[in-house]
Amino acid sequence: APFVAGEYEQCRFEQCNFSLVDLSETRFVDCVFDHCNLSNAKLTQTAFRDVQFFHCKMLGLTFDACQAFGVSFSFQNCVLDHSSFYGTTIKKTIFRDCRLHEVDFTNADVSGSIFERCDLLRAVFENTNLEKANFSDAINYVIDPLNNKIKKAIFGMEGLPGLLSKYDIIIKP
Repeated sequence: APFVAGEYEQCRFEQCNFSLVDLSETRFVDCVFDHCNLSNAKLTQTAFRDVQFFHCKMLGLTFDACQAFGVSFSFQNCVLDHSSFYGTTIKKTIFRDCRLHEVDFTNADVSGSIFERCDLLRAVFENTNLEKANFSDAINYVIDPLNNKIKKAIFGMEGLPGLLSKYDIIIKP
């Protein structure tokens, strides 16, 4: 059945294929997406409020097109490659065991967010508010401390090269 735009509250979506589906102007409140494919779905003015994503494939999503007011979601075991959070305010968002290759966080506020066991290969952090964010066991990130707000952010020793990469120095274990 084709997707019907509207308001979905306390719904659980399991093994649904929303790939390339137009989810514009749809409201998801207190919903769960489990083992779903949302790759390249259209998110113009889509509202996500207290939404959880588990084991979802979410390639190329433009979260910056979503409705900004009240946005709140978490991601666990998801693949978000090539997605964009450009200019979004997603404070205290939890990313757990996610792959975030080439995700754009430019001009975003992800303060207080948790990137637990996440792979951030070629993710873009430029003028991003990362204050109090936790990267303690994230891998493959490159973050320029001079072009981002990182006060009280947490980084593991393994992430030190990603903070100093612009200086082209060698760090030995």
